[in-house]
Amino acid sequence: MNALDRRIRALMESVTQAAILPRFRNLASGDVEDKGGNDPVTIADRDAEKLLREGLSAIDPDIAFVGEEAAHEDPATLDHLGDDCWIVDPVDGTRNFAAGHAPFGVLIARASGGLTQSGWIYDCLSGRFCSAHRGRGAFVDGEKVMAKPSGRTPPVAAISLVYMDDGQREATKRHIAPNYELVDIPYCAAEQYPRLALGENDVSIFERTLAWDHAAGTLWLEEAGGKAARPDGSPYRVDEHGRTGLIGAASPALWDDLARLYAEM
Repeated sequence: MNALDRRIRALMESVTQAAILPRFRNLASGDVEDKGGNDPVTIADRDAEKLLREGLSAIDPDIAFVGEEAAHEDPATLDHLGDDCWIVDPVDGTRNFAAGHAPFGVLIARASGGLTQSGWIYDCLSGRFCSAHRGRGAFVDGEKVMAKPSGRTPPVAAISLVYMDDGQREATKRHIAPNYELVDIPYCAAEQYPRLALGENDVSIFERTLAWDHAAGTLWLEEAGGKAARPDGSPYRVDEHGRTGLIGAASPALWDDLARLYAEM
């Protein structure tokens, strides 16, 4: 790991120990709220984001900060996504965390010009640390990794139907699902992207593509040799906040196959 990776990992570990794990299976009445649309937030999310913001400011105070909870409180925060910025999901997988089960993690990305330049994914329970820098490969706990398909026939797909409209959902079930072995989604991007590169899943479809959920993972998967892109093949950009639809795959060939089916829906 380089010096920045070590500092980011230390920050993620310290925030996990200070603000996240003490609340795991220990949330009091009133510690969980619904931001709307079955989108929960807990006291751990808010406390962790505060600590992450402080820690990242100590690393580089000149970079803007875009956190999930800050953006919820002040949508103008999203204007910084086109700038040099940190992008943070303090507890990715909040739904799981609030229910008292895995997986959940911390996501941090550093973006410039609307594209992720570096990304870090931390699993709060296992301590797995994924890192990537544009053009320099993808790593797990400091060891370089290359994406590998599951090798299963049909390929394994984790497809999120949660944020699709009724028409999309039915078309996906009818036209795409029969071509794959379907598995449950983990409701956690910090888990889903590693599954795509480490031989567990082959492809995924994401409808909601918020920057704090996908900035780190898309870069990490691509640097591992997989592919993450919009269904039309255009790259994922963090500054396209209102855009939906994203396909991730363990290889470009698997991505092409799913994108073709997606286009035919």
